[in-house]
Amino acid sequence: MSDTIRPEANDAMAQIARLRDQVEALVREKAMPAMESMSACAGATAHEAAEWSRQRADTMRETVRGQPLAAILIAAAVGFVLGRLAR
Repeated sequence: MSDTIRPEANDAMAQIARLRDQVEALVREKAMPAMESMSACAGATAHEAAEWSRQRADTMRETVRGQPLAAILIAAAVGFVLGRLAR
C-alpha cells in the first residue's frame, strides 16, 4: 500500500509546484503592472494635492496680508469658540 502512496504524493507535489509557478507567473504578468500603475496614479494624486494645498496657503497668506485686522478678529473668534467647546 505504501508503494502506491509515494507516487501519488510525488504527483501531488509536482502539481503543487506547477500551480505555484503558474500563480507566480500570473502575478508577474497581471498584478505587478496593475500595482505599478496604481502607484504612479497615487503619486500623481499626492503631487496634485500638495500643489493644491500650497496654492490655498498662498491665497490665505495674501488675504491675511491684505486684511490683517479681519484675520486677527477671525482668529480670535475661532479661538474663543474652540476654547468654549473644550470646556
